[in-house]
Amino acid sequence: MTGHAHVRFAVKEGATRLAGLDQASPLRVLFPRSGTGEPPLAAVTTISGGLVGGDRLDMSVTLGANAKAVAVGQAAEKVYRSTGADSVVDIDLQAGPDSWLEWLPQETILFDGARLSRRTRIAADPTARIMAGECVVFGRLARGEVIRRGSVRDSWAVRRGGRLVWADALKVDGEIIEKLDAPVGFGGARAYATALYIGPDAPEHLERAKELTGDCGTVRAGATCLHDILVARWLSADPLALRGAFERFWKEIRRTAGGLPASLPRLWYV
Repeated sequence: MTGHAHVRFAVKEGATRLAGLDQASPLRVLFPRSGTGEPPLAAVTTISGGLVGGDRLDMSVTLGANAKAVAVGQAAEKVYRSTGADSVVDIDLQAGPDSWLEWLPQETILFDGARLSRRTRIAADPTARIMAGECVVFGRLARGEVIRRGSVRDSWAVRRGGRLVWADALKVDGEIIEKLDAPVGFGGARAYATALYIGPDAPEHLERAKELTGDCGTVRAGATCLHDILVARWLSADPLALRGAFERFWKEIRRTAGGLPASLPRLWYV
């Protein structure tokens, strides 16, 4: 199964408006009403109920100059057991001059035997600002299920002004449970999350980011800044605790960096 969703926003008559939409099942993009003081909202959903081996999803969000928009996942994405082929997800985020873009998918839940290959590529104008994140849960933990075998490759590439400024990749495969339990691996964690803030003012928010990741209870977290990219990460045995720490970080950084309300779309809580 192959699906795509390509969304474009541009400023017209002084406001950010939808400028283009191309989508094919199983991906659908909905446009709920935004809250007061919020940019336009695009909700991306997979109507098939999850991914299996051989599925491929291709998603992109593009912002023109001065545009502001938020793209959020409508629900957690499930990746089911594969007999051999990868479930492939490609995400492209492009932000024009002086634009603001948030990419806020909900958790990706990996079932035992899942094979996921995901690439997130960001191309930003030097004056653009982007928040982008991802959360991954190894197994349906609420049901006592943990992924034991499978494959995960999760990679990021960030370009500013056409120049590659940050790249990162995680790969775990085979007996995944051993890597999750290893002290030099995930140290018992069953979920991880990453959040990026990309913008010319990123270094100005580093101290606040360290405060937000320095007191997370049982969640291990940290933040650093490379070039104009603020990177925060979380690890936890408790996905709900990790989600809460991730949420607090996101709300505060969007408030201080974007001048937006310290809140997330209602869909985040569904």
